[in-house]
Amino acid sequence: MESSATSSSEQSGHHCSHGVDSEGKPKKKMCCACPETKKQRDECILRNGEESCKEFIEAHKACLRQEGFKV
Repeated sequence: MESSATSSSEQSGHHCSHGVDSEGKPKKKMCCACPETKKQRDECILRNGEESCKEFIEAHKACLRQEGFKV
């Protein structure tokens, strides 16, 4: 399922950029990182419940990891 979340975000043109400083710490606050995947995740959870949105949750976590967060 994770690949379908990745492909759907790629199809919509949303990509995560790498935002890590020289010390390996994220440049952004977690609340500001990955707004596209966060929005998709939140909308899915509101409409369908957390259990039905695991692919969006995992896609958001993957994006946060790319930004340098440990989740």
